[in-house]
Amino acid sequence: MARQSSSTVRTVRFYEEAGLIQPVQRTDGGHRLFPERELHRLRLVSDLRAAGLSLDDIRDLLDAKLDATSRTEAAHGVLTRLDEQLGSMRARVSLLQRLVRELCAAQELLQKCRSCESRQPLSAGCSGCSVLDALDEVPTAFRVLWHLER
Repeated sequence: MARQSSSTVRTVRFYEEAGLIQPVQRTDGGHRLFPERELHRLRLVSDLRAAGLSLDDIRDLLDAKLDATSRTEAAHGVLTRLDEQLGSMRARVSLLQRLVRELCAAQELLQKCRSCESRQPLSAGCSGCSVLDALDEVPTAFRVLWHLER
């Protein structure tokens, strides 16, 4: 299971102990045997964790159907939880996209700083820098990382 999911044995045990995956049986040697559906479940759980969902959120999503008394109620419950998670994920994606733009802009400026020939001490800042003076606005991430006041 660990090998097939690109996980560790420790991760498989952790998710089993958390009740997110279930083995169908154990061998005489104590090895857990999982059906293929649990492999798919493990991969989804691992991906959702990597995407930032908590174990409780994942459990809630996986168990949404179990609480229902009809197919309609099950579909409604799962859709409600999916809507919530997708909204959170979209907000995170938006944040990550903004950070990527901001950090890339800082990276571009720092590439130019590598060829700076100023003899001023770092503590003097970057006053008079032609690269920075040519910009309409210095990216916030650059200002923070480079400790600029402007």
